[in-house]
Amino acid sequence: MGLWAMVAGVLPATVAAQPPCLAPRDVSFAPSPPRAGTLFRVHLPPSLAASVTTARLAGEPLHFRTVGDSVSAFAAVPVDSTRGLTLALLCTNGARVDVRIPTRDGEYPLERLTVAPRFSAPPDSALQARQRREAARAAEVSRASHATPRLFTEPFLVPRTTRITSGFGGGRTFNGTVTSRHMGTDYAGAVGAPVRAANRGIVRLVDGFHLGGNVIYLDHGEGLVTAYLHLSRHRVAEGDTVSRGQVIGDVGATGRVTGPHLHFIVRYGNVTVDPESVVERK
Repeated sequence: MGLWAMVAGVLPATVAAQPPCLAPRDVSFAPSPPRAGTLFRVHLPPSLAASVTTARLAGEPLHFRTVGDSVSAFAAVPVDSTRGLTLALLCTNGARVDVRIPTRDGEYPLERLTVAPRFSAPPDSALQARQRREAARAAEVSRASHATPRLFTEPFLVPRTTRITSGFGGGRTFNGTVTSRHMGTDYAGAVGAPVRAANRGIVRLVDGFHLGGNVIYLDHGEGLVTAYLHLSRHRVAEGDTVSRGQVIGDVGATGRVTGPHLHFIVRYGNVTVDPESVVERK
């Protein structure tokens, strides 16, 4: 077959065989609108899902799965995203489809404090460097989790069933300026009380951090990571595969804390979300 015949005959047939690219109206999400600082689901119509090659939201890739007659993926809204986000989809025909997803305020409380300037001074350079190194290691676990296949098939559990002493998202303002947010959920517990894995996963990080104290980071696959901070004892090692509900450590008061408790973090990639939006998800 000559070159012209290939272009005139075979190529059009190949293009025609490709599924059509979806339109923004074909994409749905739940809950709608998603709240800032939470995990939610993006849904594609099964008949058009094959036309999507990649999808990204808030800088993170999405991993679509077919379960029955549903095609969906987890996605995360950053805690400060209150004016909507753009979901970028790339289709097999090379077209890009942008879907605007409205978001709503998380309505997280702010605690206003007025303190002497010396109490809000930044740490010295050596301590700042240590904190940056530790944050970078944790961020790498989250980034790499996108390459890990999904390891869980059951809903996520709370790591402790005790009362919550401090919820997710609350902010602190020092002398009128927002300087920090509580990017996790604190569970009550005495030193030595058990801490359980929220779901099946691989232990990616076990260490002692300046702020977090003794920490464990679990990679659950497809971008989902959970972290357990301020532990008094590690009961697992890096590389271990743990089961849902397995005791992985003990409550403690290590790191920068005022008393014993578990600080529990959930991330989708490097977007930290309210653990309550993840529990019972699968």
